[in-house]
Amino acid sequence: MPDVAIVPDSKDWTWVLDRPCPECGYDAGRVDRADIPRLVREATGTIRVALGRPGATQRPDESTWSVLEYGCHVRDVCRVFDERLLLMLTEDDPLFANWDQDRTAEDERYAEQDAVAVAGELAAEAEAVADRYGSVRNEQWPRPGRRSNGSVFTVESLGRYLVHDLAHHAHDVSRDRR
Repeated sequence: MPDVAIVPDSKDWTWVLDRPCPECGYDAGRVDRADIPRLVREATGTIRVALGRPGATQRPDESTWSVLEYGCHVRDVCRVFDERLLLMLTEDDPLFANWDQDRTAEDERYAEQDAVAVAGELAAEAEAVADRYGSVRNEQWPRPGRRSNGSVFTVESLGRYLVHDLAHHAHDVSRDRR
């Protein structure tokens, strides 16, 4: 198990809604909202496959999560975004609860979880959020929701933001160095 904590990511990644990500190539402007469920399933499928590889529990270096840790994070991202989507569909302009992803990784001991169990949990959480996005009606896409830092999303932009998070981490676990 890693003894070194990963430096928390303090970047505000909402810029990926306006321009392509130079690291993973994701371009939110090219994503049709009808494709969000499929893209969620594809990206999380890549991560689930990676969880079955030898060495999935090993960090490639001290500053990079293992595939297992990425899998835990993505599982939790799917859960959090599903909760936020449900709020947006059922409440008027909800304010999302803060989620400290780095604290969650520590508290939930991501590096010590079982890769097979995580793969199953990831599949379930990804399917839940993909299904919920698949059920969004036309008039619901512009519904708003907010983070405490002032970032405002619509159902549609939250979905595109979610897909970037998942696609970016699928890219992370697919790099040759793994």
